[in-house]
Amino acid sequence: MSGRRAGRIVPAAYADSGRRAVRVTLGAAAGFYLFRYGLDRPVAATYALFAAVALGGLCRIPGTGRQHAALVLRLLPVCWLLVVVGTFLSVRTWSAVAGMFVVGFALTFSAVGGPRPAGAAPGLQLLYILPSFPPYDPGSLGDRLTGTTTGLLLLALAEALILPERPPPAYRERAAHAARTAAHCATLLVAPPYGLTGADMRAARETGRSLRSLLVPEAERPAGPGLRDRALAHTGLAIRTLLSRLTTLPAAPDGAPGPAAAAVLRSVARLATATATRLTAGADGPPTTAARDDLSTARAHLSAISLGPPTDMTEAFGPDAPGGSPPDRPPSGLSPAALRRDAAVLEVADAALAMGAAADLAIAGRGASATAPPGRFWYSGKRAPVLWWHRACGHAGRRSVFFQNAVRVALALTAARLVAGVGTLPHGFWAMLATLTLTRTTMDETWRTIRLALAGTLVGALVTAGMLSAVGTHTEVYAAVLPLSMLFAFTVGPVKGVGWAQGLFTLVVALVFAQLAPATWRLAEERLLDVLVGSAVGAVFGLLAWPRGAHDELRRACAELLRRAAEIVVATGAAVAEGGATAAPPGVPGHRSLRNAVILAESAYTQFQSEPAPFGGRTRGRVLSAVDWQATLMAGHHTLWGADRLLEPPLTVLGPEAAESVSGLGDRVAGRMLLVSAELDPGSDTPTAPMTLLDPHLAGFAAEPPGAPRLYYATESWLASLMTDLSRIARDAPEHDDEHRTASSAR
Repeated sequence: MSGRRAGRIVPAAYADSGRRAVRVTLGAAAGFYLFRYGLDRPVAATYALFAAVALGGLCRIPGTGRQHAALVLRLLPVCWLLVVVGTFLSVRTWSAVAGMFVVGFALTFSAVGGPRPAGAAPGLQLLYILPSFPPYDPGSLGDRLTGTTTGLLLLALAEALILPERPPPAYRERAAHAARTAAHCATLLVAPPYGLTGADMRAARETGRSLRSLLVPEAERPAGPGLRDRALAHTGLAIRTLLSRLTTLPAAPDGAPGPAAAAVLRSVARLATATATRLTAGADGPPTTAARDDLSTARAHLSAISLGPPTDMTEAFGPDAPGGSPPDRPPSGLSPAALRRDAAVLEVADAALAMGAAADLAIAGRGASATAPPGRFWYSGKRAPVLWWHRACGHAGRRSVFFQNAVRVALALTAARLVAGVGTLPHGFWAMLATLTLTRTTMDETWRTIRLALAGTLVGALVTAGMLSAVGTHTEVYAAVLPLSMLFAFTVGPVKGVGWAQGLFTLVVALVFAQLAPATWRLAEERLLDVLVGSAVGAVFGLLAWPRGAHDELRRACAELLRRAAEIVVATGAAVAEGGATAAPPGVPGHRSLRNAVILAESAYTQFQSEPAPFGGRTRGRVLSAVDWQATLMAGHHTLWGADRLLEPPLTVLGPEAAESVSGLGDRVAGRMLLVSAELDPGSDTPTAPMTLLDPHLAGFAAEPPGAPRLYYATESWLASLMTDLSRIARDAPEHDDEHRTASSAR
């Protein structure tokens, strides 16, 4: 019941919460009345109502009603397990407390699986909390499970059938539309006037922007750890990269592209069309293998032309030259401008090949693994448990915000359960519910939420006390008012905010318990006391456990990302300069470390966007809002992809001047990355003097060493793009192209 910030409320907000409120009210009230008045089984009635409220009203599972219903049905065995475990561990306070820590950590940490597990976690927590309190009564387990099952089935039925809404476009549909846009752009580039109009470029940018995770409804984001979700996220990233490279492709020196470059662009258009068809038709559509093979052939032909035929330089280097082949030089008449254009076309082809392979993986899963190239698609062929384990291991450390949140919530719930058990609080699970729903990821937001919640609970308790005193033991009045109060609470609470939500929920629980046992105005007093205790516990652990939330962690994670990226840049530049003598495969520890750094930085950034700025938005003297974190994340992606691509064997041996230029440029970019990382995460001995984060001397990127092959210009283009990413990290620069912001992680 997190609610929205105060402000002007639009009718659409009430329509959305009202639709869900109707479903929750029907599911919860139907189960409650069936068991309470139809079958006279109050225990089953209690569990039927709270199960529906837990997974329908107290958590926010993204998606449509039917998607919500499907998830509720899949979670039904988990709910049974939680009720059983909670029932048997309630025999002693210490066992219930120990179970609370394990369950609290596991359910909160399940957020690594994506938005839906994260949204369901609070509701699942309640299904352990409710039976973990006295009385210890294993004999009532049958009623508890019956009530839980009935409440969840009624909720799923209501979600699926009542007031159905139109689902938003699926991510596959968005990706298919973007692929068609890429095909259109590639077609225009090989037909007179061999360029894109302003309208075409705007359409390409907007289409690529539509694939950004922040603009995709949570339920449609491919954020899970499974193979298909990873591949679909990879597809979106590749299509965005393809659109960006098509819109920034330099014009051909002679106006029209050469035959080989034109063949590549036509093959790109065919592959993009095949990818769109594959994504739209699903498993019934043809795979993109044939179109990828055509593009690979055209790309190899353009690459051979750009590299040119072997020359008599073999005598200078010998047949055992580094890289396995003698150095190559471009054919006579091929200008540096033409080489740069060909290198850019080859970059377009690489993005298109990644798009097609990822789309096949997203549709066919492990069945397409044999056609997927290695390196980027490391997850192809792996089973779901392995990928889940990989995701969990990537976040099993104190630098992961998912791990931090799990520890914070688990400790807070454990302490609340201990206080409730030792202090014998009446209705102690209300205190735990307050801890669960009011603890936030930053201390500032936790304190703000608690203040509003206590004020709302106080008002709700006063209204409840007056109602209980006036109505007394006339349960028929409570039975008549309960559905209306639930409908109003679950409609208004999420929109008006946490104060309204807590106040209205106080009235709802009083109406429920007044029908289960005789109640007086002291029930409202107990509710207020429990919320006060739960809030105090949440505030203590919000202060002690990472009180700044993701703000500090994002700074550290992005700095570590840039440090790891600098290592890869230096190593890649040296490998290219030496013709592959020091080249390492993509699976070496350096690459794995950078991938893990990208994962941690992206998770911290995701949480960062949902948090208010702490202490005026400043962290250790730095203004966080002045940093474009998305550009930092994109620099990590570009480093990984570029290094993997440039180190594909066989590597061309560069001439002395080209090798020296590449090595120097790599060192320069790495040095700038280290400077930016030091600015983001300064140590105790970091110089306090202002640093020049951008290299003022970029002339080296325009160098044209005589006889330099395509590999030189491809490496130069990659390093220049990284320097551009670094320049975008400062937000006081003009707005940037959307492609240089973050993309959904395929890891």
